[in-house]
Amino acid sequence: MFEKLRNAFSVAVKSFGDKELKEKDIDEVLFELEVALLESDVATEVIDALKDDLKKQLIGTTVNKDKIAEVVKQELRKSISNMFDVAGTVDILSNIQKKKDMGEPYIISFMGINGTGKTTTIAKIANLLRENKFSVVIAAADTFRAGAIEQIVEHGKRLNIKVISQNYGSDPAAVARDAVLYSKSHKMDCILIDTAGRMQTSKNLMDQISKINKVVNPDLKLFVGDSLAGNDTVSQAREFYNYTKFDGAILTKSDADARGGAAISIVKVTSSPILYLGIGQEYKDLKSFDKDIFLETLFGPEEIIEGVQKKILEPKVELKPEPKVELKPEIIIDKKQEKQILEEDPFAGISTKDIEKYSDFFDVSPPENDDQARKLASNIKKWISEGRPKKQEPQVELKTMKEEIEEMEDEKPKKKRSLFGWGKK
Repeated sequence: MFEKLRNAFSVAVKSFGDKELKEKDIDEVLFELEVALLESDVATEVIDALKDDLKKQLIGTTVNKDKIAEVVKQELRKSISNMFDVAGTVDILSNIQKKKDMGEPYIISFMGINGTGKTTTIAKIANLLRENKFSVVIAAADTFRAGAIEQIVEHGKRLNIKVISQNYGSDPAAVARDAVLYSKSHKMDCILIDTAGRMQTSKNLMDQISKINKVVNPDLKLFVGDSLAGNDTVSQAREFYNYTKFDGAILTKSDADARGGAAISIVKVTSSPILYLGIGQEYKDLKSFDKDIFLETLFGPEEIIEGVQKKILEPKVELKPEPKVELKPEIIIDKKQEKQILEEDPFAGISTKDIEKYSDFFDVSPPENDDQARKLASNIKKWISEGRPKKQEPQVELKTMKEEIEEMEDEKPKKKRSLFGWGKK
């Protein structure tokens, strides 16, 4: 099964294996993947979703070149797996048991066009339920197609299952209603309603499905599609889903389906799960759809790839530049420059402390002009060179007694002296 789809993914994976993970190369390979998937009956919207997911995961990825193929395979598997996870699943047998415990029959209606194997599928479901110890009644509500009633009645005889039917042309909703009444009166567990196969473009016949669903209010509505019809099946599923949102799908003739695109497409387009696959003509040839088995058929066993790193773009934070500190270079002054500085500032080289100390000691007022400044600076330098002596009080000279008498005598009026002594008046 699904050989062509498997090959499509395989070709895409190998193409990536020979390229670097650059956006341009990824676009080229995605184009090749798109063509291969279209040939495998994968719907356009499904291809677009796969391409977007794959591109998003691969761009900016750092991975060893020899592991690129496996990484691509892993990402494709993951994308398809997510589609099935979103659609969910339905456990029919469990749901029937819950209704049985409540004393109510579980009602399932089947829809799809002629030739898909819908009637045979209903018989297979009936056989499955009977093997699980549930009692079943079938409503032959396909009153339009010639031979439809006889066909379902024959299946009922072979399976020993009661079939409720009316004449051709009867109201199919009335047949379905009769089956519900019979089921309740006979304590049946499940009712299977076979509706008329019709083209999805026939509005009047499509309206009949809505009428049946309104009359009997089924617990589960199933679409039956032909796997071999490819994109036609996807188109049918989309139209039926628009008229009456079915809860799941069954794909018939899956054993002969080499493409496999219908399963992925229906799940993506309708967000409804694939519940069963028809794999033959016998009543037992019906198996539950298993997502993991499906993915393994397409990609092989799941492997854990190590050494894959995704570049995470951190938000860009603008760092404010630190204030630039200008370091003053060491100044080397020659004698000529030193002389010039001294001429401009006579106090250069004299500390403020010495200037203040000198001014206090000698009670010096601040200079009022350049000449006074130069003179004061010279005095301070001289004072510093002398060891910074303190101011001394002026010394008082003490005179001897003899010097004082002589001074007094000098102040007296002088007498004329005779030859022999002091003169007389």
